[in-house]
Amino acid sequence: MHDFVVPGVTLEAGLHWLDLLGVLAFSMSGALLAVRKRFDLFGVLVLGCVTAVGGGAIRDTLTGQTPPLFLRDETYLWVALLGALLAFAFGERLARFERTLSVFDTVGLGLFAASGALGAVNFGLGPLGVVFAGMLSGVGGGIIRDLIANEVPEVMYRREQLYATAAAAGAAAVYLLHPHLTPFQAQLGGSVVVIALRWLSRRGWVRLPVRRLPGE
Repeated sequence: MHDFVVPGVTLEAGLHWLDLLGVLAFSMSGALLAVRKRFDLFGVLVLGCVTAVGGGAIRDTLTGQTPPLFLRDETYLWVALLGALLAFAFGERLARFERTLSVFDTVGLGLFAASGALGAVNFGLGPLGVVFAGMLSGVGGGIIRDLIANEVPEVMYRREQLYATAAAAGAAAVYLLHPHLTPFQAQLGGSVVVIALRWLSRRGWVRLPVRRLPGE
């Protein structure tokens, strides 16, 4: 691995910290929904942690890495608990920084989707399996969050902002790049694809079509 700009800090270590920031953002998003739903403290902590680590747990299960990473490295759980506690304590103030949290959420989505895809590639899955595993790694926690909170999973109908589609595209990029680059470079490339698609869709430049039935 090549060193990052800061001496003594590798690019891989930097991405690990961004990964943890993504966990923090996912946890806050789940916990804020729990606060809005009037969950008690325990419910807020559970929903925050499930949102943060749910996708990674699905990824590790699909690729045969058991126990899941968040159980082997409890740093992820501690960060998830921290995010949920922050949302419980400062929910109203954090809601004002929704755009900042969205940036971290996008970074986490890209990293989780790419890492899930890379794990699926190493496990020997085909292209569809890699895309499916990568997508679930990115959006799995959010889907579980919405189901627990009795909401329709937002990733299925948010047409104006690509989310699950961006995660799938990033996973596909990892599959295509892996034979030509190092695993680390392929993961980084897949993450960039996810972040770029999210950025383009938030500006309305990329959208998915929606089918409407007669009379709607």
